[in-house]
Amino acid sequence: MIIIPYLGAGYTVTDRMFRHFLDRITRRQLVIGGIILGILAFGSLIAFAVAYYKREALLAATITRVQAAMNRDHQIDLAIGKAYFSGLTTVTFEDVSATPHDRNQLARVDDVAISVKLFPLITGDVKFGRVRARNVRIQLMKKDSISNYDFLFKAPDTVASENSQPAENINMAQAANRMLNSVLYKIPENMELRNFLLTYRDDSIQQRIIIPEADINNGNLTSAVFLNDSKAAWQVSGKLNPNRRQLYIRVHANGDKVALPLLEQKFGLQLSFDTVEARLREVYWANNEFLHIKGEWAVKNLNINHWRIAQTDVAVPDAHAEGEIIIGGNHVELSDKSTVTVKNLEVHPYIRYTTTPDKTYAFSLETPEMEAQDLFDSFPKGLFESLEGIRVSGKIQYKLSAFLDTERPDSVQFDSEMIQKDFKVNAWGNAKVQKINTTFVYTPFENGKPVRDIVVGPENPAFVPLAEISPNLKNAILTTEDPSFFSHNGFVEEAIRSSIAINYKEKAFKRGGSTISMQLVKNAFLNRNKTMVRKLEEILIVWLMESTRAVSKERMLEVYLNIIEWGHNVYGIGEAARYYFSKHPSQLTVGESIYLASIVPRPKTGLYSFNHEGRLKPYMTPYFNYIGNIMARRGLVQADSSGSYGFYTVSLREALRPARPATIDTLQLEVPPTDFEVELNQVRGLLDRIFRNDQQEEENP
Repeated sequence: MIIIPYLGAGYTVTDRMFRHFLDRITRRQLVIGGIILGILAFGSLIAFAVAYYKREALLAATITRVQAAMNRDHQIDLAIGKAYFSGLTTVTFEDVSATPHDRNQLARVDDVAISVKLFPLITGDVKFGRVRARNVRIQLMKKDSISNYDFLFKAPDTVASENSQPAENINMAQAANRMLNSVLYKIPENMELRNFLLTYRDDSIQQRIIIPEADINNGNLTSAVFLNDSKAAWQVSGKLNPNRRQLYIRVHANGDKVALPLLEQKFGLQLSFDTVEARLREVYWANNEFLHIKGEWAVKNLNINHWRIAQTDVAVPDAHAEGEIIIGGNHVELSDKSTVTVKNLEVHPYIRYTTTPDKTYAFSLETPEMEAQDLFDSFPKGLFESLEGIRVSGKIQYKLSAFLDTERPDSVQFDSEMIQKDFKVNAWGNAKVQKINTTFVYTPFENGKPVRDIVVGPENPAFVPLAEISPNLKNAILTTEDPSFFSHNGFVEEAIRSSIAINYKEKAFKRGGSTISMQLVKNAFLNRNKTMVRKLEEILIVWLMESTRAVSKERMLEVYLNIIEWGHNVYGIGEAARYYFSKHPSQLTVGESIYLASIVPRPKTGLYSFNHEGRLKPYMTPYFNYIGNIMARRGLVQADSSGSYGFYTVSLREALRPARPATIDTLQLEVPPTDFEVELNQVRGLLDRIFRNDQQEEENP
């Protein structure tokens, strides 16, 4: 009989049930259970003894297999001077080196001892318990176009097995989980790294990273990193808990800047910061189908300088991002619960990429309602020079969404909305948008150099008021450049959708979705430096100008027509009408107007369309027919049954006509009809979508 001691006042119903269960177990059942446990224990002991006896042979076989795989899959000779067990679960390797075929040596380690955990081995997982390494040297070398690390970017030369799956059938969640485990399981709980050296050298650059000591003690990471021969060290610390899938790493430089000179020398990118922190918070499965990865990132006093980003340093004093990545069988997404915070600006981005049945991309961006001034105060210093000093009031909220199905790019979706409450600009700061309402000086640039100063106003004899410009020219320009100019608020979403579709199909940036408002701001307010932030700055100024009605539509169009380029050192419609046709802008015909509208996207090629007689070349006829028919349908010109719309009446000023005959062939080759046909197709696609959308709105008010 089994005796259960008195459990006291805390004795519960569960305790009584457990006692009753034990009372029902017979002596015979206990004996059988003991025998089974004994057999299992004895079998495990025998298996352990056999494995222990043959472990050296197993180690040698494993090394041979790994060496063969490295040689076969990556063309790397892996040499190991000595390998032996230095403890029950610890293996020591001495004089280890890795050398790609016909390349310089990639890595060398004097000695490394690795211990693995026993229990994970039962399930086939290899988890490191402790790692000790001494004198580790890794050298990345590239000469001309040959490097000793290019194997990293090549697929293994292995033959697909019968069980291998096509790429489109790979479960992305399971693949990501395996990849994450392969990284986390190799992080030891304890580590002693001594004398680590990483060098990079190519034809013009050489960098060295030196780590004298790096330690992990029960998951606590401490290390100092020296760049090149600098006495200043980066301090690296953190808490690593790979078993719970949690990591935290912090990098700083004891009050100095952490800089990355390799990026500057290699890519011209100057990047530095005071402190950066990264944290992997949680990894878990939902419904055994979706892998969730949560983490965050923060940086203090980040400075960026690159000529493609901005012309001056961009300073971000404090930024924080907290996100969740969700991976399913056929998709990966950044959850809309993710948050990016810069000062008082909070943004919630969402990104989703799906692989099957079609590749699709979804993107959205949303901010909560905020004080409008907080938006402008949150912009990093140096990012938008024209907006510095601006003062606004009211509240705003922004929403953007886009979706692209790569199999049906013409069905691309794009929606953008800025919600305003009592929004008002109290002071324009550096933008000075209202200068457009008075006479001002415009300076065009070419190749980064100013061409000449142009007075935009009646003081300039070449300036032409809007009322004195031929309706033919105004209508032609509005038709080709911005059909809904007088009704939109600075942006045409259908034009943006069409440009996305065109650019995706062409796999290059072939056409933008700029309105006349955007082109005006680009020319009148912004420098000519082609940086990424300039486009954002352009969008913001257009929104400010249009939403506050700081400038009338008529004045915008008047200034636009008087400053845009129409040819080599030809600016404004006054100069253009005289240059090409010896006319005043009020006298321009339908044909002359359509021609002038055709050269706005490529003004310096304007003369290539004419032959030695001053007549337009035949490849221009489809353009005249297409634009003329649109203008006729809109009631802007009389319908022309021949479809020429003044094509045959356009006559270039005699002094500009090319000589014959050799020059004709040369000029004709410079702009072949095929190039113009491609551009015409792009214009046709854009305008068809815009006018179709406008027609639908009229039919369904």
